[in-house]
Amino acid sequence: MPRKASQELNPFAEKRTLDFSHILYEKNDYLATLTINRPEVLNCLNLTTLREMMVAIEDAGWDDDIAVLVITGAGDVAFSTGADLKEQEEFFIGNPSDYYKWMRVFIEMHERLRNIGKPTIARLNGMVVGGGNEVNLSCDLAIAADHVIIKQVGSARGSVAAAGATQWLPLMVGERRAREILFLCEEIPAQKALEWGLVNEVVPKEDLDRAVARLCEKLYNKLPECLRYTKQNLNFWKDFSWHMTIGHARDWLSVHNLSPEVEEGITAFTEKRPVNYKKIRKRS
Repeated sequence: MPRKASQELNPFAEKRTLDFSHILYEKNDYLATLTINRPEVLNCLNLTTLREMMVAIEDAGWDDDIAVLVITGAGDVAFSTGADLKEQEEFFIGNPSDYYKWMRVFIEMHERLRNIGKPTIARLNGMVVGGGNEVNLSCDLAIAADHVIIKQVGSARGSVAAAGATQWLPLMVGERRAREILFLCEEIPAQKALEWGLVNEVVPKEDLDRAVARLCEKLYNKLPECLRYTKQNLNFWKDFSWHMTIGHARDWLSVHNLSPEVEEGITAFTEKRPVNYKKIRKRS
């Protein structure tokens, strides 16, 4: 009979020292909480943030004491507003090769989040926009404060929500509503998000932590292997649509960042002015 590896030799039992600059990561009893900690830029996602999220997600998955992972944003203004457009403008726009690499990291973060083998909860504390909503959609469950709005902005800003939203919104809210969200890029208030199935519960801002704690306790009091396999089976349609399209999306978005649409969208953002849609259409 093979000898059981000692705790000292087991690499999965190793207690690692984690040092983060863009996220907060805390473990308390059976709960791990990952907080995107960039409130000064509405918790947007730059390369460093995505890499740190991957490390924290892996740690929560490997720690057998952890039953639930909660993802949230710092403050009460934004959960996350998606990609860091200043970083995009400085390093990636006009540079398809490096944008391709950024997309690889964004994709891998989602892969780890969906395949962590434990329930994940999006604690929506503020604006949930673009790639921030794709993080929400990657989580199993979501609880929103009543002031939250959800919004996709790609069609209005020169991008396509091709890393989560285009694949998963039709599954979660239905075809017509998904097209409305992605075509019109309009704000969805918390109550409407609840009615449409984008979140599981809406509570007053001051009750958000209590509501999340209640849900975490309910999940803790379930059988972990059964939960893990239930999650794996429930992931089927999300995984199917994702893997059928995400490689194409990464390549297309990388090349598309040379487009006049992207240049206009990013420039309008940095100049704090409306996008000149008429000018773009005249170029076509």
